[in-house]
Amino acid sequence: MRTAPPLDPGDRERLLTGGHHDPHALLGAHPGPAGTVVRALRPSARAVTFVAEGLRAELHDDGDGLFSGTLPPDAGPEYRLLVTYDGEGGPHERETHDPYRFLPALGELDLHLIREGRHEELWRALGAHPMTWQGVTGTRFTLWAPNARGVRVTGDFTYWDGSGFPMRSLGSSGVWELFVPGVGEGTLYKFQIMRPDGSHTLRADPMARRTEVPPANASVVTESHHVWRDEAWMARRGDRPVHESPFSVYEVHLGSWRPGLSYRRLAEQLPSYVKDLGFTHVELMPVTEHPFGGSWGYQVTGFYAPTSRMGTPDDFRHLVDALHRAGIGVIMDWVPAHFPRDDWALARFDGRPLYEPEDPSRADHPDWGTLEFDYGRTEVRNFLVANAVYWCEEFHIDGLRVDAVASMLYLDYSREDGAWRPNEHGGRENLDAVAFLQEMNATVYRRCPGVVTIAEESTAWDGVTRATHHVGPGGFGGLGFGLKWNMGWMHDSLGYAAHEPVHRRFHHHEMTFSMVYAYSENYILPISHDEVVHGKRSLVSKMPGDWWQQRANHRAYLGFMWAHPGKQLLFMGQEFAQGAEWSESHGPDWWLLDPSYAAEPDHRGVRLLVRDLNTVYGATPALWQRDSAPEGFSWVEGDGADDNVFAFLRFDASGGPLLSVSNFSPVIRHEFRLGVPESAPCWEEILNTDAGRYGGGDVGNPDPLKAEPVAWHGQGASVRLTLPPLATVWLRPV
Repeated sequence: MRTAPPLDPGDRERLLTGGHHDPHALLGAHPGPAGTVVRALRPSARAVTFVAEGLRAELHDDGDGLFSGTLPPDAGPEYRLLVTYDGEGGPHERETHDPYRFLPALGELDLHLIREGRHEELWRALGAHPMTWQGVTGTRFTLWAPNARGVRVTGDFTYWDGSGFPMRSLGSSGVWELFVPGVGEGTLYKFQIMRPDGSHTLRADPMARRTEVPPANASVVTESHHVWRDEAWMARRGDRPVHESPFSVYEVHLGSWRPGLSYRRLAEQLPSYVKDLGFTHVELMPVTEHPFGGSWGYQVTGFYAPTSRMGTPDDFRHLVDALHRAGIGVIMDWVPAHFPRDDWALARFDGRPLYEPEDPSRADHPDWGTLEFDYGRTEVRNFLVANAVYWCEEFHIDGLRVDAVASMLYLDYSREDGAWRPNEHGGRENLDAVAFLQEMNATVYRRCPGVVTIAEESTAWDGVTRATHHVGPGGFGGLGFGLKWNMGWMHDSLGYAAHEPVHRRFHHHEMTFSMVYAYSENYILPISHDEVVHGKRSLVSKMPGDWWQQRANHRAYLGFMWAHPGKQLLFMGQEFAQGAEWSESHGPDWWLLDPSYAAEPDHRGVRLLVRDLNTVYGATPALWQRDSAPEGFSWVEGDGADDNVFAFLRFDASGGPLLSVSNFSPVIRHEFRLGVPESAPCWEEILNTDAGRYGGGDVGNPDPLKAEPVAWHGQGASVRLTLPPLATVWLRPV
């Protein structure tokens, strides 16, 4: 074997410092004028031997971990390297394939779609993927880092010395690639990036599909082996539009619902609990990986990885599968509004603003100390749109509740005058964010039948749930969401309920105003985690009066909420009237349901009510079939401020009515007359929140109520009924 020509000093320096864009041009086997020139980069190696069929040659040590030699012209191409290292017990050898003899393992179509920002399955192109390439098993590492001078992959397979595995740049795509033979599932890795200024940064993979358990933050090579068993659920979930279907949501923080449970243990308990309560869906607070547990998942560093705190990605799939087989849909909180500044994650990822805008005034989120995404950059928008699709397709998620939409839509959100610049039309709307949300919604609805997207949007933005191609009065197409959280209803109704009954007459409009705009969007009525933390008190503790009155108000409020147009969401712990605020450190106060606790019947009664509300709700199309149609609702008594009474009719698609009556005063009202449709000669009570089994006084209407031919409240007939104190009653025709 002859020596190899020396490397150009500049190439050598760039290669050894991690700043070379094409290490494959220097390393591996290449034809030369005197034969095949072979170079290997093996830091800390004592010797490297070239091994091929019929040929074995020890390469020359060129220093700094470089080894080279000139071999016969027919040497390779399928060769291996025998690498000798010094060890405690003496030299030891390891035979391996050379990463620099392989062609790129990422296709031109993938690169084209990445450049165009149209790769809807981006997770299949970028990240770490175990595979067999050119007949050899290993892992393909790919990373988008367009500002990097060089990228190296490092991990436990290199003892965290990344100098031996520089990656190659694939043209103008900004993508770096390296196939590493012998690396498989469970391997820890990161990317070592040379910034434009020559400094280095060590980063977790933005596309990692599995991570270490925080506070450790390495990415983990993974692939799924889960065999889905939810075919029946997936086949029928899109049969009926969600806004014409029963939709009752139990919001859960998985880490604290039953503290200490893994995804698989949760799969043994959560589906049966939710099914018993009659909820149609669970909404999971963010399950994406996040470094700080106190953020509840809303400051995401691993957008493509379920948090490893409770298990592997397949363990999370197992939980979703179990919920589906129990007939429970799964909604996931999704956070594309911002990301934290951790120096191992997305912030200034390759030395310059990449995922965030270059302008600091646009990048800095003033409320949370985080960074906003650059929605105007095609690759960043692609990263997020593909992420939404990823969760729906890879984890069978049925809905995405998009967090903090308002902070995305407005350039002046939480910013002082002079701290923001108008858009090109002189307005305050973030046009890039609007385009992103429209693209995300359109893509998810096209690719994932039966999935619903839900906006947490706290302003009166026009057309949140309008189709993207329908232009509204403001000149914008709709954002394309399926549902929107009704933050106005939540704020107004909780404000009303918090008043002493004697003062409620002066706030009556707070309970009726929601019907002024009820059909402007497709709404969910949310009593979420945000309303039971940070000094806001739990739902029952917001209510005035003694303990009996608090529970009665709580039950009456839930009865009103379940009958009001719109879907409903209730945060865990509120289903059994937990008195304390929620804390992620210990979760719901399950001890309140311990039979040995003296007040256990009070809490169990409220939980029984929630179960009955859901049961009657699901069996009564009038309560959900026309949620988004004005003809599905009619006030009977909307002006009963002096009595603190609200009464309205709900109608199903065929006109079948349900009458809901709420008495938010602490007195019984006997012989209370209410107008009813003439078509129903007799009415029966089907739910009463004052029932004794719920912890109430058992005041109600046990016998059918015969309609009288007395016109009342604009109806041709009326009934006289007993209204229990602080209670909601539902009636239907016999």
